[in-house]
Amino acid sequence: MAFGAAELRVLRRALAIALHPSAVQDGDVQDCLRLADSVDEVVREADRLRAFLLADLARYREALPGSLPGYTELLQDALAAGYDPGPDDLAALRALRSNPVCAALLARCQLLAERSLRARLAGRAAAAPGPRTRLLTLVGGRAAEKDKGKGKDKAAEPRPVAPARPVPGPERPVPKPSEVFPPRRRPVPPPAQRAAG
Repeated sequence: MAFGAAELRVLRRALAIALHPSAVQDGDVQDCLRLADSVDEVVREADRLRAFLLADLARYREALPGSLPGYTELLQDALAAGYDPGPDDLAALRALRSNPVCAALLARCQLLAERSLRARLAGRAAAAPGPRTRLLTLVGGRAAEKDKGKGKDKAAEPRPVAPARPVPGPERPVPKPSEVFPPRRRPVPPPAQRAAG
């Protein structure tokens, strides 16, 4: 985005107002508001041009290989404007990589797509929660409550934490396989079929 000489003067005054807000005149405020409106309009126009360029690029891509010169030119313009090539662009360039221009564009697009993917993954990794911490047994617990009743405050004393062991239960016999998986019995035919046979 380029500013003219008059716009640069307004921008300089806006910066001066930001540093010294006490000396603000109505004319300066109006100039700053007009400059902000102009910048907003330029941004909106850039978004409209970008949308038009991408729609045009999609039309040329669908008409490949007949539209090859126009497609490569539009793709180069889009890349210069900050476009991240998508899977459709990579597939189209791979199909046409026998053309030297397409081969060079494919190498450039693969590099840009890889950078974009890494940036997205890095953003996700930064937003993802960290690994869960393991829960540890606190020293004291019920044993400390029993000691309080006896007048001894052993909760404050450090104790080694032993790993939890399973509580032994009543002995249960291990079932036999025939109890778990009973044998299949052959179906008994109805009595009418036995009499006929």
